[in-house]
Amino acid sequence: MKHKLMVVSGPSGVGKGTIVKTLIKRRSDVVESVSCTTRAPREGETHGKEYFFLTKAEFLERLEKQDFLEYDEHFGNYYGTPISFVEETLKTKSVILEIDVVGALNVKKRLPEAVLVMIVPPSIEELKRRLEGRETETAEQIQNRLSRLEYELSQKEKYDFVVVNDELERAISEVEGILDGSACKK
Repeated sequence: MKHKLMVVSGPSGVGKGTIVKTLIKRRSDVVESVSCTTRAPREGETHGKEYFFLTKAEFLERLEKQDFLEYDEHFGNYYGTPISFVEETLKTKSVILEIDVVGALNVKKRLPEAVLVMIVPPSIEELKRRLEGRETETAEQIQNRLSRLEYELSQKEKYDFVVVNDELERAISEVEGILDGSACKK
């Protein structure tokens, strides 16, 4: 089996992290790419595991050296995927990138063989409930994330697959089927 580069995107709070982490736990042939970011670590996050936490100066230096497959800035922070990690890992395993829409579309331009999967909520109301339930952001931060929702969902036609996360185990199985090549493109 040829190893795949899968890019998973979706609005904040839609459950994409849970889906990706579950697949990584279940499968030894798949790894999640670790992105770089300039945002501060959240409680429980470890440098090199969830993200490589960089200063803005460090990030911009790596950007100048073209060390990112894709990068973006949103909510005042930079995020980027180190290209060397992806290329090296694809030699032995499939790689999943959990990144935003802008980054995903940039990856597709650079590597057309990448498979783009958008995870969408069953409703806006459910997404808002999930965001509030995390209790990691202020009401203003939640509103900022929700204001980006319309744009993110407007890009779903550019994705190879769209998965509704209305029932977690079903959504995980659907994404796994895409990874295995048993799912039909939309």
